[in-house]
Amino acid sequence: MRIEVECYSGYKRDERPLWFRLEGRCFEVEEVLDRWYGPEEAYFKVRADDGNLYILRHTPGEHGDLWTLQAFSARA
Repeated sequence: MRIEVECYSGYKRDERPLWFRLEGRCFEVEEVLDRWYGPEEAYFKVRADDGNLYILRHTPGEHGDLWTLQAFSARA
């Protein structure tokens, strides 16, 4: 599922997500719990301000970046 993401850019562009919009609702990223890299993409496991866990995938591109929601886990 494609999502809109606002990122912190420090020493590199799109270093980590700050917030994301999913189905018209904005979620603030409270914590990046993990991150890993594939051949062309980066993944971020985050806890949002609703207490749930999300895995976001960032794929940079020539004509713009693509962010997608890869997984969701509701808080227990």
